[in-house]
Amino acid sequence: MRSVARARMCLLHATGELGCGAGKGGGGGGSIREAGGAFGKLEAGREEAYFYKKQKDQLIHLKKHLDDEISHHRESIKRHEDAIKRHYRKIEEIEHHSK
Repeated sequence: MRSVARARMCLLHATGELGCGAGKGGGGGGSIREAGGAFGKLEAGREEAYFYKKQKDQLIHLKKHLDDEISHHRESIKRHEDAIKRHYRKIEEIEHHSK
């Protein structure tokens, strides 16, 4: 029960904007962010932009990878369908020669 109360207190004290200084939701991110002020907010903004771009790049890479996987599986399906057709033709030839 005490840990829940302590967690609630920490959440209440950790309100504020990113980069506003230590203990205000932006602390622990380095000396510039801990100091707060304009430089802290600027650094927090840069950090957010960096991770946004990083996530966007990861999603682009994932989409390309999935597109490549789809292409690979479509090619595999085509090869298997061609093999099935060849086998059916062989069966027809065998049936034709056995009559």
